[in-house]
Amino acid sequence: MENPELSFTLAYVVFSLCFVFTPNEFRSAGLTVQNLFSSWLGSEDVGFIQYHVRRSSLTVLIHSALPLGYYLGMCIAAPEKNLGYVHQVSDSWRTFLLLSLCLQLASWTLVIYWSRRRWHNHPISQVLQAHVRPPQSSWGSVATNINTEFRRIDKFASGAPGARVIVTDSWVLKVTTYHIYMALQSECHVTVTDSRQHQLSPDSASPTEILTLRVDSINPAVRPFNIRLNSTEYAELREKLRAPIRNSPNVVIHQTISELFLETFRAQVDLNQTYTLPSGQEVEPCIGCMQVPAHTKLVRLCRAAGADHESECQQCFCRPMWCLSCLGRWFASRQDQQRPETWLSSRVPCPTCRAKFCILDISLVQ
Repeated sequence: MENPELSFTLAYVVFSLCFVFTPNEFRSAGLTVQNLFSSWLGSEDVGFIQYHVRRSSLTVLIHSALPLGYYLGMCIAAPEKNLGYVHQVSDSWRTFLLLSLCLQLASWTLVIYWSRRRWHNHPISQVLQAHVRPPQSSWGSVATNINTEFRRIDKFASGAPGARVIVTDSWVLKVTTYHIYMALQSECHVTVTDSRQHQLSPDSASPTEILTLRVDSINPAVRPFNIRLNSTEYAELREKLRAPIRNSPNVVIHQTISELFLETFRAQVDLNQTYTLPSGQEVEPCIGCMQVPAHTKLVRLCRAAGADHESECQQCFCRPMWCLSCLGRWFASRQDQQRPETWLSSRVPCPTCRAKFCILDISLVQ
């Protein structure tokens, strides 16, 4: 082998990618740490806190094994170095092996300490302990509450696996490689501290804006933490987050074309004629988001408004089934994305019965 150092470095990189970075090829084949150890980790949906307590502990063990794995890989790939015979190797390699073994021993000692008393000493358990309030008696009760809320389909979730942001009915969570940061919505406030635009590719129509938000809690035992998300997800975060959101001075959040359209869409619908429900009919939840009442009804009003294209609109006989936000997103999704100037004057099919309507035909339900 002409260049063993290069070969072993490549072997170490492959080893690291397999167990730490897990590129898409390994993900598609199911070769991830979560899948390989799924029987021990359990299900995130069933036990969110327990899953991440085990996952973070396993990650510590695997990451601490990388230096030792590198040494063992060098033993196989460079036999001329005689690394398998410790008494024959150089002082630098012997020191590297000793430090690798010490690191692995220290990580196992730490994980064993964490696991005592049913993981009571784990950092995630200690953070949960800071949120114990009567009638809760232990951090396990807080964990059960988070597990229950995580299973609900209306939670907000975003971000890469190593920096996920999750907002449930009561909690703001940030899941990292080794830890979970958490704060009660009722005890925290959120501040937008930074806004940066990134041009991901020359072909993209507009740059991607990444927001940084700091979550501060009035609970002195809870440390502040930062979350990052795309500005296109900011509106959805605000809908789920009940804690107040403040903007730092000189931080400007640039709205996307879709968000600007939704604001104009709502303003125009507010000017339209309202619709009165028949006696005895109740407003049902919106079938798009299932979170708010369906307070819009499609009524052919463009003829009364004197529009020129009234012949192309059709009467919709559907009962109120959509909220204004979901109907606005549907309206925008059916438009030519390259010609935003035509959105307000266009017509789209009803998402339920496919009858064509324009923005003048949308009435708010009284």
